Amino acid sequence: MPSAPRPFAAVDLGAASGRVMLGRVADGELSLTEAHRFPNEPVRVGPTLHWDILALYRGVLDGLRAAGRTAGGRLASVGVDSWAVDYGLLDASGALLGNPVHYRDGRTEGVAARVAEALPPRDLYAATGLQELPFNTVYQLAAARDTPQLAAARTLLLIPDLIAYWLTGVAGTELTNASTTQLIDPRTRDWSPVVADAVGVDLGLFPPLRLPGAPAGELLPGVLDGTGLTGPVPVTAVGSHDTASAVAGVPAAGERFAYIATGTWSLAGVELDAPVLSEESRRANFTNELGVDGTVRYLRNIMGLWLLQECLRDWAAAGEPHDLGPLLERAAAAAPLRSVVDAGDPAFIAPGRMPERIARACRRGGQPVPRDAGETVRCVLDSLALAHRAAVEDAVRLSGRAVDTVHVVGGGARNALLCQLTADACGLPVVAGPAEAAALGNVLTQARAAGAVAGGLAESRALLAATQPLRHHEPSGDRAVWDRAAARLADAGAADAETAFGGKEK
Repeated sequence: MPSAPRPFAAVDLGAASGRVMLGRVADGELSLTEAHRFPNEPVRVGPTLHWDILALYRGVLDGLRAAGRTAGGRLASVGVDSWAVDYGLLDASGALLGNPVHYRDGRTEGVAARVAEALPPRDLYAATGLQELPFNTVYQLAAARDTPQLAAARTLLLIPDLIAYWLTGVAGTELTNASTTQLIDPRTRDWSPVVADAVGVDLGLFPPLRLPGAPAGELLPGVLDGTGLTGPVPVTAVGSHDTASAVAGVPAAGERFAYIATGTWSLAGVELDAPVLSEESRRANFTNELGVDGTVRYLRNIMGLWLLQECLRDWAAAGEPHDLGPLLERAAAAAPLRSVVDAGDPAFIAPGRMPERIARACRRGGQPVPRDAGETVRCVLDSLALAHRAAVEDAVRLSGRAVDTVHVVGGGARNALLCQLTADACGLPVVAGPAEAAALGNVLTQARAAGAVAGGLAESRALLAATQPLRHHEPSGDRAVWDRAAARLADAGAADAETAFGGKEK
């Protein structure tokens, strides 16, 4: 009997946890199993919030060791994806100069306004097409200007590139993740010297760009020894921004679909062939990030399940822990759309006291304050569904791409209540799954590079649709109630804007 093909290992690092998944592709079958999962817990040192990057790397090595045991010590290749925008700095010897700073750290507060003095937001968007978020890499680098660490740096590696460098000793900058830095021109798919010069960023810090599917080195001898793997094991560049891999892992047919990659963040939008760089797009706060196979991920970042995660964390810290299942049942039984908040409000970015901040936002908007945990969770999920609806509608309007189905992938695909509310709010059918879309997109990019999967994204997505468990949610209820909730939220936003410009809070 012929031996089974070697599996592909997907290292998938999220903001709350990391995992190493094993994907097998053969004879029209695609399977994914978890080799190892580990927490991703940031550490505050003094005033600064850091990623514990060495603990993450140890988790990756532990995961590769576990994958090797499952696969008899032999892997077809390894691919690495993670969250975006954050980076590590290396000195001339290749040593890490310090733990990477977490994007939720407060060091970028007010930096966007300073950057705007050198490069107005209209010009920055025209050059990069990126949504203005206070933690974009360009703002992090502006905040780090004149620091000893940046002065000593000779190389800058985004998080998945840093992990790949430690595994292989080969430095590179994968394009889909580089496009989140606000330093890439999405038309040329190369660095923007206009932006770099205006902001004072040395593009020489970045190693050469590489595309998904390109070789990214081989596991070093020490890594092979430490994991028990038999070499050579190639490392393949994938869509190293986890959303790029997740969108590649959407089981869609044709082009008429929207996607919502849900997890700590919700990334909602459509897939295009070219960026949308209009002033209207900028004002709608849409981003043009690069995807696999030359695509553009035209989307809006929404706060996502971070709101729920933080509520659960706060309740547990206060000695009132909640199991998510019963809590979602209470939320489903709570009055719908009683209170909604703006899920994209930057006030929710920082960790801590989330139930209190949600209550404050409801009060400020003249809406009832949630009375218990169940009502708070219903407020969060209703608000996310409204934000999903707004993002999908705006993406269709601004891009001209018609949509007849919404695909929800990532961890939020497991939340049946959120998926049904999203279908109801959008008035469109929702296909939920796969939950591990990023890992699957990672595996499929490796498999295509190795010749184990033929064709492009369409063929990969057909394989996903044929092999992965999916749930379907049809829209129900009166969509007018969502219209009224959206109008109520818009009125609350207008009141906030009036207050910000000297009006009186209502």
